[in-house]
Amino acid sequence: MDSRYAIGLDYGTNSVRALVVDVADGREVGSAIWTYAHGHQGVVLDKDPNVARQHPADYLKGAELTIVEALAAAADTVPGFAPSQVAGIGVDTTGSTPMPVDANGIPLALQKRWAENPAAMAWLWKDHTGWAEAAEITKRAAEMRPQYLAKIGGVYSSEWFYSKILHCLHTAPDVFDAAHSWIELADFVPAAMTGTLHPDTFIAGICAAGHKAMYCKEWGGYPDAEFLAKLDPKLASLRDRLTPRVKAVDSAVGGLSPEWSQKTGLKAGIPVAVGAFDCHLGAIGAGVAPGVLVKIIGTSTCDITVKVNSDKLADVPGVCGIVDGSVLPGYFGLEAGQSAVGDIFNWFVEYVKPAGLGHVELTEQAAKLKPGESGLVALDWNNGNRTILVDQRLTGLLLGQTLYTTPAEIYRALVEATAFGALTIINRFEEYGVAIDTVVNCGGIAEKNAFVMQLYADVTGRPMKVSRSAQTPALGSAIAAAVVAKAHPDFATAIKAMTGLKEKVYQPDPAAHAVYKDLYAIYRTLHDAFGTETGRGNLASIMKQLIDIRSKARS
Repeated sequence: MDSRYAIGLDYGTNSVRALVVDVADGREVGSAIWTYAHGHQGVVLDKDPNVARQHPADYLKGAELTIVEALAAAADTVPGFAPSQVAGIGVDTTGSTPMPVDANGIPLALQKRWAENPAAMAWLWKDHTGWAEAAEITKRAAEMRPQYLAKIGGVYSSEWFYSKILHCLHTAPDVFDAAHSWIELADFVPAAMTGTLHPDTFIAGICAAGHKAMYCKEWGGYPDAEFLAKLDPKLASLRDRLTPRVKAVDSAVGGLSPEWSQKTGLKAGIPVAVGAFDCHLGAIGAGVAPGVLVKIIGTSTCDITVKVNSDKLADVPGVCGIVDGSVLPGYFGLEAGQSAVGDIFNWFVEYVKPAGLGHVELTEQAAKLKPGESGLVALDWNNGNRTILVDQRLTGLLLGQTLYTTPAEIYRALVEATAFGALTIINRFEEYGVAIDTVVNCGGIAEKNAFVMQLYADVTGRPMKVSRSAQTPALGSAIAAAVVAKAHPDFATAIKAMTGLKEKVYQPDPAAHAVYKDLYAIYRTLHDAFGTETGRGNLASIMKQLIDIRSKARS
């Protein structure tokens, strides 16, 4: 009964997970997962492929169900376990996933009038309907406030806060006018569980505010009213209704409310940490530190590293933000990522349905091929490009196929394309003085697919390590809970005690890496030609270069 535990809540694209963790050593003693009830696999869709919404009711129901089930699982695992031993709760979510709320901070979609209106729901991270608004924000910022863009990689994304709000204003003005304010999912859940949703008590996390809403202490918080008014006067007036209380994950938003204590069986008053995005807390769960790049690989990827905030740090074009304290207090958090990775593999299997083959068969066959043997190269933009081009209107490409190209060859080329995208991100960080000495991977693909991990090692020329935990975002949230509950004095101590790596390390094969250097040069030529205004050039040699590489591999 002397043991103490923390709960990490992890809100993903399709489901929510609760994880019960021993704060002494990071042992995971109970977990539960629940798929959101609304929409298709938890996502409310539309005939417009850019639409992706979620119902806030699912977030509340999911927290209650998974916490209760995870506590029951912990009781089955640990003799004598009691919910009273849980010291705190941490929360991570997708993002940017903002939702409109009323004057009491309650999401509009929880009201009968708006319950079925997708515009009144949460705008999921992969909702790209605001692409035109994102371009407008980028243009205005370049003209008026270039410093805003400098901290977010130079381009504002359709996946982010203001793009979605401005698109709502343009296309669903009744919803916009009914909303008192907009809040992120990462901030909604902690506030709901602590009874602090009202604007007078509401706290936002620096992670979401800094990376997606252009919040920065250097210019007094959120973008100024003059700039926002150039986009729309109503957006400028919204600024005054965004909370000035913005904190990092080493703070608590409050104590668990009596209502949520009754729902879950946890003690009322235990601290609930400030929320953050899944990839940022996933980086904590994987042991992020200066020089360590954590890759959270799933349907998409998010790449996170940190740098001491006393160090001079250049603005890095194309990244998804440089924010002080967004990952660890005292460090700049740097975010990058790819808009689709696992989603690309799933697209090929589920939509193309190649000869009825599944992931297992295609992986086995693709693993038997040599680098370059397929004669193919692909661009990993099936859901746009998040980093380094920040352009959601880019699309995928497969080049080099013949009448004899096999499904396994295509599958391998798609995996290689995501690896080339990963290398592009690493190279961009290092071009601007952010050293990457170690790569730690986490997520289902890193956990289960040795072929992908080996290929990533071969393409990047770097060892690929894998986090010990299969649930690093939830673990990172539990670590934040342990810190705010004073179970550990700081994040460095908590990370050392509660995280680790698997023994298996994927070492790059020098011969394979040599081939991939040639293929990567082709990838970058295509990347720049299709993705940039300055990269247009003569591509006449590309197909023949692929044939030459293929012939050499097969000989």
